Amino acid sequence: MANADPQMDVKSDVPAKPGRFARLALLGSVPLLLIGGATAFYIANDHYVSTDNAYVQQDKVSISAEVGGRILEVAVHENDVVNAGDLLFRIDPAPYRIAIEQADAAIAAAQVRVSSLQTEYQTTGVDIESAREDVAFYEKEYQRQSALMQAGFTTRARLQAAEHALSDARSRVASAQANATKARAALATGSAAPGVNPAIKAGQAQREQALLNLSRTEVRAPVSGVVSQADRLQLGQMMVQGLPGVTIVASNRSWIEANFKETDLAHMRVGQPAEITFDAYPELKVRGKVSSIGAGTGSEFSVLPAQNANGNWVKVTQRVPVRIAITDKPKRAMIAGLSAHVRVDTDK
Repeated sequence: MANADPQMDVKSDVPAKPGRFARLALLGSVPLLLIGGATAFYIANDHYVSTDNAYVQQDKVSISAEVGGRILEVAVHENDVVNAGDLLFRIDPAPYRIAIEQADAAIAAAQVRVSSLQTEYQTTGVDIESAREDVAFYEKEYQRQSALMQAGFTTRARLQAAEHALSDARSRVASAQANATKARAALATGSAAPGVNPAIKAGQAQREQALLNLSRTEVRAPVSGVVSQADRLQLGQMMVQGLPGVTIVASNRSWIEANFKETDLAHMRVGQPAEITFDAYPELKVRGKVSSIGAGTGSEFSVLPAQNANGNWVKVTQRVPVRIAITDKPKRAMIAGLSAHVRVDTDK
């Protein structure tokens, strides 16, 4: 044993090479591990649906003048930040100040007219009383002449003259009463504006409208946001009533419009949480939730809807707009139209 071969001892220390079966087992385990990992990943993410067909949306308020006129002042420029109530531009107020003066003149004329009618109405009362006294006098005169005529102490001409005078007196009473009715009707106020003459009321309404138009010559921001399309406002330009002059993007109210495939909507519900990322801000990730699901696909509301009633029909997966409310306060400014990626957890 002491004379054993040293080469045999060296061979005994070298580990035996793995057999063919071991190598096959090792090679087969790699695909199994890959398949297992992929399966686990699929199971873990099976309840998520996502789309990169999503964009930031913000309210856009188109501002137009409620009155027309020449622009005297432009107080904002493109991309200015404004608060609600800030002056945007001013229209020449001169024509509307003149309209107020015209309304004041109309009210004064109506008041003079009412005063004249009141005097006329009072005069008609005096005329009626005087005419009635004449009627009473000429009735007595006619009766006296008639009695004298029967006794033969007067002439027929005097009787006829008394009859004619009585008729004239009665006509004056009727005329005075008609004038009184006419004046009373002109002074009437009506149930719509009790106590105020219609002509005066019309003048007051005209003045209120003129004051309102004057206040509308200063166009102010109805909401806070960022000014856009301000280049349409130029000094000296004639502003047409109702024509959009500038737009305000309400940057404090942002949401995501995500267009999901119709096949992704099976388990989507309002209120489910969402995760939002942005192409412009790769490091930014915000949370949101499903606010609403569109009532129709995008093609239903397109200007030229698809016509499928023909022999060349090809089925295309439709997309439905889903509104995603942003629940976090983003650390970066939201800009309307930015591209986004949305992932919704449909398991919650």
